[in-house]
Amino acid sequence: MTAFADSVLHPQWLISTFGLIGILALVFAESGLLIGFFLPGDSLLFTAGLLVAEGSHLHQPLWLVCLLVTAAAVAGDQTGYAFGRRVGPALFRRPDSRLFKQDNLVRARGFFARYGARSIVLARFIPVVRTFTPIVAGSSHVSYRTFVVWNVVGGTSWGCGVTALGYFLGQVAFVRSNIELILIGVVLVSVVPVVVGALRGRRRSAGAARRGTFGP
Repeated sequence: MTAFADSVLHPQWLISTFGLIGILALVFAESGLLIGFFLPGDSLLFTAGLLVAEGSHLHQPLWLVCLLVTAAAVAGDQTGYAFGRRVGPALFRRPDSRLFKQDNLVRARGFFARYGARSIVLARFIPVVRTFTPIVAGSSHVSYRTFVVWNVVGGTSWGCGVTALGYFLGQVAFVRSNIELILIGVVLVSVVPVVVGALRGRRRSAGAARRGTFGP
């Protein structure tokens, strides 16, 4: 089952199987659907740029891919914002399930509390956090106009930036010859913030448990 999941979530397999429509659907799901946090957004866009440069699987021009990816990302965050505004605080009382963990929501809320509206842009480049931040923004009743402005800035920076980076690096001979290694590196860079956040959360929980056991 794990091997199947790994192959299904492999960016090159996703793009070769579903093409540009698949990329747009996954970008929207990662940005706007609560269960989309596990999707490989950064590596997917980087791979899309590589394949556009290579001329395989994706034959659309770079500007069109960037435009459509940005639109899907912005639409996804708008959906997440609307969901958070509608559900509100009730979401923070929802019990953990296989696809929903309160820790992810709490981490996004902490990130939002620290950076304010700017977190809508910054979260774009942090896996998991980018899925939950628009929901937190909606539940915190950030003004719609403010959210739209920061959402467009963040969606454009992420959608165009990561895709264009893959495209231009894809024209470098070394990168073309070592695409698999490059993709592994991109995935690792994407996963590091998630692992660090999980370790910090575990340390905080352990510290709180010790304080509760040994006194104030």
